Amino acid sequence: MKTKFLTGIAMLGALALVAAGCGSDSDSGSGSGGGSGDTIKVGFAQTGSESGWRSANTENMKQAFSKENGFDLVFNAADNDPAAQIAAVRSFINQRVDAIVIAPIVEDGWDDVLQEAADADIPVVLEDRTVTSSDDLYASWVGDDFKKEGETAGQWAADNFGDTPTKMVVLEGTTGSAPANDRAEGFDSAIGGTQIEKIDSQTGDFTRDGGKKVMEGFLQKYGVDGIDLVFAHNDDMALGAIEAIEAAGGKPGEDIKIVSIDAVHDGMQALVDGKINFIVECNPLLGDYAADLVKKVLDGTDVDKQNYAEDGSFTQDQAKEVIDSRPY
Repeated sequence: MKTKFLTGIAMLGALALVAAGCGSDSDSGSGSGGGSGDTIKVGFAQTGSESGWRSANTENMKQAFSKENGFDLVFNAADNDPAAQIAAVRSFINQRVDAIVIAPIVEDGWDDVLQEAADADIPVVLEDRTVTSSDDLYASWVGDDFKKEGETAGQWAADNFGDTPTKMVVLEGTTGSAPANDRAEGFDSAIGGTQIEKIDSQTGDFTRDGGKKVMEGFLQKYGVDGIDLVFAHNDDMALGAIEAIEAAGGKPGEDIKIVSIDAVHDGMQALVDGKINFIVECNPLLGDYAADLVKKVLDGTDVDKQNYAEDGSFTQDQAKEVIDSRPY
């Protein structure tokens, strides 16, 4: 069963975007067998710090799993290395944490370590990204609807360019990750039957530098005049593409249109400035939801297997109206 969170509840997480000092790396936990008193010891395996979205997500998660909220957080960011992330989860198991939260870098390769957590009676909650493992191996998932985000971005492209021959390049997220896979699938389904032609597609790993380098390669291959549209799987890659287009003498948002996903502040500012043309939101404020799920699972309360945050989308005029009030 899928649950849609209310936007109003989601915005409560805005207060969580303050720097939090709780937690440690995965090698420095207390090693105790479970929580002490009412304190819940949680290991959180984050992907890394590849984007503005990820930074907002990390700070929100740290605040939600703070000591003030009754948690002892053991935090690890794997720098987008799947093997390092799995090693971090094994470290959490060895430390006998009460629960584990994972934002999986990639979807595959989780069967063994999730089974190890299950054998140790440590429940796992997935946050942000999903896995291909059997859903019996984790208690619940909370995040955004990546496929719907791609569909929304693709529908905007279809509405604006579908009747005109349009050459498009794609800046993909991390290969094998759920957002990259699902956003691509959603976007492609929305532009099906249109005159939009995907002439090239390459991963920029969700980073600004990656997006810039890939876009530089596209521009060297096709020239500014040979590309009409860029679909970036996240804002950071779109911002890198803007740098590359400007360095090549083009005007992003005019000579080459850009549609992106995330709606972090820098991306929204580029939308306000006319350098990005449309942004689909991906809500990073998932901490309160994840913390609530952990408490319910440990209490033996039934929870939905899939839980979706609320996302929106923005044109330039809409971005101008909200940019000053947004928490990320």
